[in-house]
Amino acid sequence: MDTKFSLLIVEDEPAIRTGLEDLFVYHGYAVDSAADGPTGLRKALTGRFDLILLDVMLPGVNGFDICERIRAADREQPIIMLTAKTADEDIVQGLRLGADDYVGKPFSVTQLVARVEAVLRRARLGIDRERLALGEEVEIDVRNLAGRRGTATIAFTRREMEVLQYLGANPDRAVSREELLNKVWGYARGLDIETRTVDIHIAKLRRKLESDPAQPRYLVTVRGAGYRLLSS
Repeated sequence: MDTKFSLLIVEDEPAIRTGLEDLFVYHGYAVDSAADGPTGLRKALTGRFDLILLDVMLPGVNGFDICERIRAADREQPIIMLTAKTADEDIVQGLRLGADDYVGKPFSVTQLVARVEAVLRRARLGIDRERLALGEEVEIDVRNLAGRRGTATIAFTRREMEVLQYLGANPDRAVSREELLNKVWGYARGLDIETRTVDIHIAKLRRKLESDPAQPRYLVTVRGAGYRLLSS
């Protein structure tokens, strides 16, 4: 890597924590770690890290609570959750709380490194200064990760805004899940990654943008092809 990124690993299992430390030091990262929830939360809130690898099952404070606390303090902090809990409801909970991605245990170290690099690559690109309008009801301030639907205010995560930006830049066609994973998350095409991340982010965005998420007017599904963002 050209830049030495800083990484915080919050993991209570010593063998996994040590292995991750060695792995990312080998790949050129500056690594700090924590073995329990309270220590991880303190380091996350007081330090400056390019990315946080966060286990879910932690003593003291669990990873879901830590993620929520981090996101309340900094909506742009990149977070990847590590979890042996791969049931849909656990994955959905982590992503709803603002995690950029999740990786189930046991995991491939090659895939984990690729996913960390992809999240960092997207975070480094930043967000262009612009506004999006959906009909007369929804206005989106891209730069400030904010917007309104009618009189209600909306707050977006950085990743949610990146999804909206990419769909907004391609209004005349459906964008597939694979393309979103490639262009927004930065995953290489053909990389064997099983993830519901795209679908969960689309569902989160519909709850924020649509008056009736079950019958979306703006963020629509094109059967067999992907998603489109309609301006009216």
